[in-house]
Amino acid sequence: MSRSDPSSLKREAAARALDFVTSGMTLGLGTGSTAEAFLELLGPKVQAGLDVVGVPTSQRTAQKAKALGIPLVELDAAAPLELTVDGADEADRDLNLIKGGGGALLREKIVAASSKRMVVIADGSKLVDRLGIFPLPVEIVSFGIKTTIRRIEAAIAGLDYSDVPMTIRGGNQEPFRTDGGNFIVDCAFGAIKDAAALARALGGLTGVVDHGLFIGIASALVIARPEGVEVIERKA
Repeated sequence: MSRSDPSSLKREAAARALDFVTSGMTLGLGTGSTAEAFLELLGPKVQAGLDVVGVPTSQRTAQKAKALGIPLVELDAAAPLELTVDGADEADRDLNLIKGGGGALLREKIVAASSKRMVVIADGSKLVDRLGIFPLPVEIVSFGIKTTIRRIEAAIAGLDYSDVPMTIRGGNQEPFRTDGGNFIVDCAFGAIKDAAALARALGGLTGVVDHGLFIGIASALVIARPEGVEVIERKA
């Protein structure tokens, strides 16, 4: 496997994130392929004596962590957590993120917001100048789906977005359900002009549970490219 292979780069980013982990920590454990690479490296460390406990952000992550022998605890019993390590679908150099491609954005955000620090790990393809090429996931309740989508359309029209394609993940017949039983609408903005303003607009809508914009939450971004690993820290 070459160093330019995405799987190899994800593993390199995950390995660098281990430098942020010390014995005695409570860790938020992210969801997705890059977060799973971190779990696969963390497991042997735990077996060798590293004393950490984790809070999973999804049922899939919980199953993976248990299989690797990583002890788990409920969020309410452990918060505030010392550190969350998770991936991202897109990130910019201001550490704004789009997350939710795997459908776990709500629990990921709750866990990250309950942590003193969040370290995001990704390969170089996830670092962008402007968020939005990756469709923004918006988690909505299953009641009144079309009404909620119209509410989203009206809200973003007020921010000068028009004709943004919106797709119910999984389709209308058998929509994807999150661990919380909600639906996800993927919004293909193409380019997000002001991520913070969009986050505020979406966050106040009835029927919207949460969205995949993570603004001001990440503390550091670990980006792995074939030429090496870059760590971008949040500016004070």
